[in-house]
Amino acid sequence: MTGVEIQPDQSEAKAYSGKVVSIEDIEAAASRIQGEAVVTPLLRHPALDERAGTQVFIKPECLQRSGSFKFRGAFNCLSQIADPVRPNGVVACSSGNHAQGVAASAQLLGIPATIVMPADAPVIKLERTRAFGAKVVTYDRENEDREAIAARLCAETGATFVHPFNDPAVIAGQGTVGLEMARQAEELGVQFDDVLACTGGGGLSSGIALALAFKSPSTRFHTVEPELFDDYKRSLEAGALLSNAAKSGSICDALLSETPGEIGFSILRQLAAEGVTVSDEEVLNAVAFAFTELKLVVEPGGAAALAAVLSGKLPVKNKTIGLVLTGGNIDPQMLQKALGR
Repeated sequence: MTGVEIQPDQSEAKAYSGKVVSIEDIEAAASRIQGEAVVTPLLRHPALDERAGTQVFIKPECLQRSGSFKFRGAFNCLSQIADPVRPNGVVACSSGNHAQGVAASAQLLGIPATIVMPADAPVIKLERTRAFGAKVVTYDRENEDREAIAARLCAETGATFVHPFNDPAVIAGQGTVGLEMARQAEELGVQFDDVLACTGGGGLSSGIALALAFKSPSTRFHTVEPELFDDYKRSLEAGALLSNAAKSGSICDALLSETPGEIGFSILRQLAAEGVTVSDEEVLNAVAFAFTELKLVVEPGGAAALAAVLSGKLPVKNKTIGLVLTGGNIDPQMLQKALGR
């Protein structure tokens, strides 16, 4: 497994040096995606502060291009593909948000895209991926191996595979979320005690944790996962990669990765504080709260970090909290289910 090398701390600030992903990679990604990705705001709302009983700042990546943070990593990765092989296209596996991020990036860069998606993915995600011009190949989440399908497609066409989280360029792109949060907090005169992000394979979480280690070293970073799909939490506690027994069974489709990515895990095992889990019911409550109080449309997987704060899963009293709403690609039926509770 490739790791992240930690250099001895010579000052008050933590000094981390990454062999695979570095702070310089994240800063380069920020320059690369500038003008294409949305610089989402850092927001505070009285209703959320009152409910949480503390100061909470949200980073609404549900307002990002393609509806989630995934555009950042996808565009950073695709823009580095060499010109001679771009006509061969790209292939990606995703339940929907990485799919749309890759499809939107490929459309902008003029690269053909094929996305392997589970047949039970939310309809809106399937439709929007196709709307960005990508070809969609569906598979059975329970009985088929999506990466095997993707490997076959790449072998047939010479396409470049874009992993949803276990890729240095993808992680660097997602890390720009943390870079922006640290800068925006500093501009507001705020110092985060804890930052939480919804976690699937760990591309976003490891990128944020790495950015914060340099830009806000006293901040503790926490992964947030659905109950029964807490492979990251258990892996961090065990110090080794562990998998989930089930492949489906939560409304948080965006977070149902089978096991942590090796690169992200090598970062988070050194930089993350304790992980948090939330139930589907708590997530639905968070989706409804975001819509009714914050006036934001958030999908279940994108609301997990908010659910952790609203449900008190992490002690937040007298702390300043930052959290990421990671995506807003929700089917109308699921939104109606949340609001009808």
